Amino acid sequence: MLPQLGFTEILLLSVLALVVIGPKDLPLMARKIGRWIARMRGLAAEFRAGFDELARQAELDELKREVQALRNDQTLRDLDREIRTPLPHTPATTPGASPALSPPPAGDPPENAETPASNDASDAPADPAAPPAKATSGGA
Repeated sequence: MLPQLGFTEILLLSVLALVVIGPKDLPLMARKIGRWIARMRGLAAEFRAGFDELARQAELDELKREVQALRNDQTLRDLDREIRTPLPHTPATTPGASPALSPPPAGDPPENAETPASNDASDAPADPAAPPAKATSGGA
């Protein structure tokens, strides 16, 4: 980066150029310096544009390789084939429903469900169709 020039530095350089170059050749020298700076800026812009074009081309080449890899990717083909094959049908579940999400049959209570508490809970059978359980005493 170029150093920052203040007003006093520019004034000092102008007076120095006027003394060294002379008043007659100073406008000619200023034009030459201006053209030289313009040429340098043009070269820098051309270099930057060429560099940007190379970067863009490299990015396009990388994208082409990625697209080609995706087209030839065997895992995607396997995944597609796996998605398209039907799921095996199990007789306990309905087609398309997973066992974890299917509701329990209407007559059977869930395995971990507790029976409602009542005063005669120990005397009443859990299933009304089942015969009552025999009461046993701990003695002989």
